[in-house]
Amino acid sequence: MMMERLIPVVVVKDLKETEVILNALQREGIGCAEITFRTACAEEAIRLAVQKFPQMEIGAGTVINGGQCRRALAAGAKFIVSPGLSEEVAELCRERNVPYYPGCVTPTEIMRAIALGITTVKFFPANVYGGLKAMKALAAPFPQIKFIPTGGVDGSNLNEFLSWDKIAAVGGSFMVKEALEKWVKS
Repeated sequence: MMMERLIPVVVVKDLKETEVILNALQREGIGCAEITFRTACAEEAIRLAVQKFPQMEIGAGTVINGGQCRRALAAGAKFIVSPGLSEEVAELCRERNVPYYPGCVTPTEIMRAIALGITTVKFFPANVYGGLKAMKALAAPFPQIKFIPTGGVDGSNLNEFLSWDKIAAVGGSFMVKEALEKWVKS
């Protein structure tokens, strides 16, 4: 299970960016990264990150089907994140004992996740689906569920999210931007 409470969402457009971004995150004390499967070099970036940053927990994000999941796991991803819930991805992760955090924002989606043995879900986009208020309402009938909100989480509301015990972690690209501004441009 992921121990980090901050999960930077990393979009690597050019493989050369991988080390720059992960070095900046590491300097900020962040020990994990979710490298999104949105770009042509995502699989290679995950493989490089796992190899060059063995102390970091490297996962794959925006994984929407079994093919992407297989590729991400083969590259060494330690956790998988999806914008929605894929039963195929859930099964592959369960078979390999890899944490899977599917996007779930409705009671029906959360019930499907629970039926698959999942108790931590991504809440995306948090700002569109009601943020902390919505998650607190959903937690009432689903006390076993923890959330990883992304989308609309930033430095201005980070502590508000992290202070609630049902928040497993928060995700966002804002962490990458802040780390790069601090460490790369200095």
